[in-house]
Amino acid sequence: MIKFGPSGNSLSFTLEGHKKTEEAARWVKDRGLDAFEYSFGRGVNMGEEKALIIGEAFREADVEISVHAPYFINFASTEAEKASNSFGYVLDSAAALKLMGGKRVVFHPAAQGKQTRESAVNLTLDRIKTLCDYIYANGCEDMLFCPETMGKLGQIGTIEEVALFCKVDKVFIPAVDFGHVNAREQGSLKTEEDYGARLDYLISELGFERMKHFHIHFSKIQYSDKGEVRHLTFEDDKYGPEFPPLAAALKKRNLEPVVICESAGTQAEDAMEMKRMYYSV
Repeated sequence: MIKFGPSGNSLSFTLEGHKKTEEAARWVKDRGLDAFEYSFGRGVNMGEEKALIIGEAFREADVEISVHAPYFINFASTEAEKASNSFGYVLDSAAALKLMGGKRVVFHPAAQGKQTRESAVNLTLDRIKTLCDYIYANGCEDMLFCPETMGKLGQIGTIEEVALFCKVDKVFIPAVDFGHVNAREQGSLKTEEDYGARLDYLISELGFERMKHFHIHFSKIQYSDKGEVRHLTFEDDKYGPEFPPLAAALKKRNLEPVVICESAGTQAEDAMEMKRMYYSV
């Protein structure tokens, strides 16, 4: 079944006096949600004992937990040390997530830098292939690694590029951030057909089985001519994108992804709104 949940904890979680990630499991479940994404954005600094405690809480609540690997991953870096560190960030995220009982590791592929787009994409692809070798060598082939579509023009991560990376091996499935897509394409996602075209492309490239339970990030995002500026909430009525047309496109294609909301401070509330919208379409 399709699952909905927040990326991290909403402001309301903190205002209610909660502090620990393990408390989020029951908090999310009690609100009718069934997914949660933990961010290692600033580094993987979680001990084994803490990971096991979090994992037990999410198992008991029957809430699926995923993680977002550190933001500073760059598989297009021309510096060997930064590339090597990027492999470590993904694998460390996977090791912690395995202790937490989850399966999905989301990561940012790369930044273009001063290279040509073609050179940066090719270098990223080569490094994704090496990452795949490391995944198998570390016994993580039972997990899913999700390169994410990116919102800024200078980042590697168009839908087409993410599809290319996912073709490397079955351990990779797309993390499609529709807010990012909309931002880098200057408000391109408006209708069910707009969403459907992107979904149909990914299905044609990766196959229905690989896309059946793919990963989604969703939020409204402010953008400029260079792409993403900042995440907003569902209260915004200027930038979009809107969720109901995506819900219709997903239903029509029998896709059942994990949908993670990345709204700014209202991610749980907006995830609940997406679930309501989905079942009312």
